[in-house]
Amino acid sequence: MSDGHPYVGARAPRREDSRLLTGRGRFVGDVRLPGMVHAVVVRSPIAHGRVTRRAVEAARAADGVLDVVTAEDAATVRLPCVSLAPGQRESSYPVLDEVIRYAGQPLAVVVARTAEAAHDAAGLIGFTFEELPAVIGVETAIGSDAPLLYPGWGTNLVTDFAVGDTDCEEAIAGAAHVVDMTFRLGRAAPSPVEPRGIVAAYAEEALTIWAATQAPHHVRDHAAEALGLSHHRVRVIGRDIGGGFGAKEHLYPDEALVCLAAIRLGRPVTWTESRSDHLVATLPARDAVHRGRLALDADGRFVALHCDILGDLGAHPSNVGIAPMAVSAIMLPGPYRFDRAGARLRAAVTTTTPTGSYRGFGQPEVTWTRERLIDEAARRLGLDPVEVRLRNMIGPEELPYATRTWQSYDSGDYPGTLRTLRDLARARPSHDGRRRGVGFSCHVEATGMGPSMGMKAAGQAAGGFETAIVRMDLDASVVVHAGVAGMGQGIETTLAQLAADAVGVPLERVHVVLGDTSATPYSSVGSIASRSLVVGGGALNRAADLLRDRIVAIAAHQLEVAPDDLEIMDGAVRVKGDPVAHRTLREIATSAWRGWDLPEGMAPGLEERVTHDPSAYTYAYGAHAAAVAVDEETGAVEVEGYWVVGDSGVLVNPAIVEGQLRGGVAQGIGMALTEEVVYSPDGQPSADYLLPTVREIPEIAVVLMETPSPITPGGMKGAGEAGTIGPPAAVGNAVAAALPEIAGRITATPLTPQTVWSLLGAGGRSGDV
Repeated sequence: MSDGHPYVGARAPRREDSRLLTGRGRFVGDVRLPGMVHAVVVRSPIAHGRVTRRAVEAARAADGVLDVVTAEDAATVRLPCVSLAPGQRESSYPVLDEVIRYAGQPLAVVVARTAEAAHDAAGLIGFTFEELPAVIGVETAIGSDAPLLYPGWGTNLVTDFAVGDTDCEEAIAGAAHVVDMTFRLGRAAPSPVEPRGIVAAYAEEALTIWAATQAPHHVRDHAAEALGLSHHRVRVIGRDIGGGFGAKEHLYPDEALVCLAAIRLGRPVTWTESRSDHLVATLPARDAVHRGRLALDADGRFVALHCDILGDLGAHPSNVGIAPMAVSAIMLPGPYRFDRAGARLRAAVTTTTPTGSYRGFGQPEVTWTRERLIDEAARRLGLDPVEVRLRNMIGPEELPYATRTWQSYDSGDYPGTLRTLRDLARARPSHDGRRRGVGFSCHVEATGMGPSMGMKAAGQAAGGFETAIVRMDLDASVVVHAGVAGMGQGIETTLAQLAADAVGVPLERVHVVLGDTSATPYSSVGSIASRSLVVGGGALNRAADLLRDRIVAIAAHQLEVAPDDLEIMDGAVRVKGDPVAHRTLREIATSAWRGWDLPEGMAPGLEERVTHDPSAYTYAYGAHAAAVAVDEETGAVEVEGYWVVGDSGVLVNPAIVEGQLRGGVAQGIGMALTEEVVYSPDGQPSADYLLPTVREIPEIAVVLMETPSPITPGGMKGAGEAGTIGPPAAVGNAVAAALPEIAGRITATPLTPQTVWSLLGAGGRSGDV
C-alpha cells in the first residue's frame, strides 16, 4: 500500500457478486423463522366502485387459517405521501379501503399456516360491489364529464402550477420557426428479478421487518407512524433485493398489512408478491402527456422551449406523488441554452395503479420530448441534427450554468460527449431491404439528491443528508457503517474502495455494513435518485480523511515527528525517507483503543462519524446514439448498434459504471420498443407485458468521460439512472431518420411493430414549419 490511491479508479471486482453468483444471496424469501406463517393479499377485481358486502366467515373457518384482516381491522392504518404537490388535498392514504379505485387494490389479507392454505382461504372470501365507471387516460380524467374518483374534491385534478419562465408565449409567438408536438411515454413496470417481499415478526413490543428495500430507514419511519409504534421499537433489515429501480423505496399498503398481521398474531408472517400481482400492485411509472413547443430563430438557434405536462397519478398520489413530473419540468432544458424555458405541470387521478418511482424518475419522459422536438426541427429546416445540438449546447467554459428552470449545472463538457459520440455511431449498410437510420439524444441528469432544506422547500417530507461511520479496529481492519442501501448497484464495493484509499489499508481489510436500521446511521431516503455514492460516499470521504488524520497524529506523537513527515505505506505509518522509523497500523490501533500514549487531549478510540448534507445537486450528463433497421412490411424495429458517452464525475469503479449504463440502456430500449402497461376501457390491465430479451439488446459500446464535481467531497456524480434516460429518444430519432415520411408522427412509445406499421400505412408527412 502507498499514498498513490490505487483503488479509486480501479476496476475492482464487485464483492457482492461472490455470493450472488454462487447462490448464496440473502433474499427475503430465504428468511426462515420459528413459527413463521404465510400471508396472501386479496385484491379487487374491478377498477372503480364500492364494497357493499364482504363475507369472510368461510375463510376464517378454513383449515389452517389464523387471521383475516379487513378494512375494519386496519381503519386507522395510513401511509404518507412524502412528496406533496401544491394544492394536494390528501397527504396520506389508507392501506385498506372499501372504495375501490384500481383493479388490484388490496381488500383483505389472509394469514394461514401454509401458503397453500392461505391461497385456498383467500378464494373463499366473497365481496359484493357497486361498480362505478372507470376513468382511463389522464386526458379523459380532466374532461368536464369525467366521473370523479374523489367527489369531495369536485375534480380529478390534483395540482396545476408553473415551473421556470412564465413568459414563454411571447418568445414563441415571435420566433421564426416553431415545432409544436404532443408526446407520450408509455406506462412502464419496474419488473425486478425479485418481486417485492417482506417478513415481519413482533415480540416483546418490538417489530422486526426483513424487507427487499432501497431505503430501510424510510420503511422503518413509515411502519412506525402507520402502526402507532415508537420508532426505536421498529427494526428494518434490508436483504439482497434483486433489483429495485426506484420501486422499492417505500413501504407499500400490502407490506404494512403484513406487519399489522404479525402484530395481531404475535408470530412471524411472510409474504412475497406474485409475478402476476406485480403489474397491479407495484407502482409503475412514466405515463405522461407532454405538449412540447420548440421555438428557433432563422439561423436554427433555440429561442424558447415550453412543455405542458399532464401526468397520470393513478388512483391516488403515491409516496413520491408528482415528483417525477416535477423533475421532468425542472430538467426540461437539458444541455442547451434557451432565452426562455418553462413548463406547466398538471397531474390527475385515474382508476389505475398509482404511479411512482422508476429508474430515471421523470427524465426519460422529458428527454423523449425535447430530443424528438430537436430532431423534428432539424428535419423540417433541412439541418443536421447533431450540428443543431452543438450550435445550441452549453459549453464547458459556461459552467457553472443557471438554467431557466432553476437548476445550477456544476461541471462538464456537454459538446465533447456529443462530438465523441458522432465519431462512433454508424448505421449498417442497407443490404436486406430494411431501412436504416441513426438517432441521437443528449441529457443532463440531476443526481445526488439534496440538500435537505432544498427538499423541504420543494414539498418533500424528507432529508437529503447522509452519515458515515468509519472505524479502525484493534487488528487494523476498517469497518464502514453507511445509511445507504445495496440494491445491486455495487455500493458495497465502491464504499470499500473509497475507505481503503483514504485510510491507507488493503481493500480486503475493509468491511462495509449496510441496510440494518439498528446498525447503520440514519438515512432519510436511502439509495434512490443516483445519490448513494454521491452523498453517502461524500460523507465517507470526509470521515475517512479524519480517521487518517487521527492515525497520523498518533504516529507523529509516538515517533516525535511532524505529521507532514509521515506517510501510510505497507500497513504502517512511516517517516518519509527513513526505512526504520515507523509504527504499524495495528500498533497504532491498539494504542488508540487502549488509551495508551496518545496526543494530549485526544480521546481513546479510532472512529469518526461525519454527516454530509450536500450544498446542491450534482449533474451527470451523456449522449446516446442508436442505429436501427426497420422492416416496412411488418413495422418491426431492430436496434443494431448502441453507443453511450457519459460523464459521472470521478469514477470510483469504471467497470461498475459501465455495467450500470448497459443495464439502464436495456431498460430504456424496452421502453422504446416493447414495454407498456395497457388498460381496457373498464380498467383491467393487460396481462401482456413484453420485456426485452438478449435478442432485442445489441452490443452497447460505452465511453466514459470524467469531470469532477465541485459539489461532492471526492468529485463523484451519480451513474445509476443515466443509461435509462436516453434510449427512448435515441431509438425514436433513429426510427424517424430511417422513415422520414412518418417522422412527424413518431410521438409515442412503445414503437411496436403494429404501431410503426400503422404509421407507415397512414402515409404522408407532417406539415412544414
